[in-house]
Amino acid sequence: MLQRVSRANVSVGGEIVGSIGRGVVLLAGIAHGDDVETVRQIARKCAELRVFPDDDGKFDRSLIDIGGEALVVSQFTLLADTRRGRRPGFTDSAAPGEAAPLVEAFAEALRDAGVRVATGRFGAMMQVEFVNDGPVTIILDSAELDRPRR
Repeated sequence: MLQRVSRANVSVGGEIVGSIGRGVVLLAGIAHGDDVETVRQIARKCAELRVFPDDDGKFDRSLIDIGGEALVVSQFTLLADTRRGRRPGFTDSAAPGEAAPLVEAFAEALRDAGVRVATGRFGAMMQVEFVNDGPVTIILDSAELDRPRR
């Protein structure tokens, strides 16, 4: 999930471990079957997605275009299954040993695209604070990478 922000930070145990100015918060949920190539493609899409306004106020500038920053926070709860009962299930989420290196590969791919990246701490209980600019929130799903446009 991508959220356009004017500023954001993530803290663990009261200590800020990552902060950014203008840019995006990227909440990364890694699913079974995701791989390095998938997270690289999603990272490139996040870096190039035109969600920032041009001089006419139209979404026509990307994170790269504006020199923005990204705060990457792992969030397995994005893959919650709430179809049955009252307690969400997380069986679609990749195991921590599988997910952690993919979240790091995602952050590294953003850096390779020229984006300054801050991160949370994988597996920790984190507090994320941000000012959603717009608000603009977009869900990106790896299943949609090769899907044709309507």
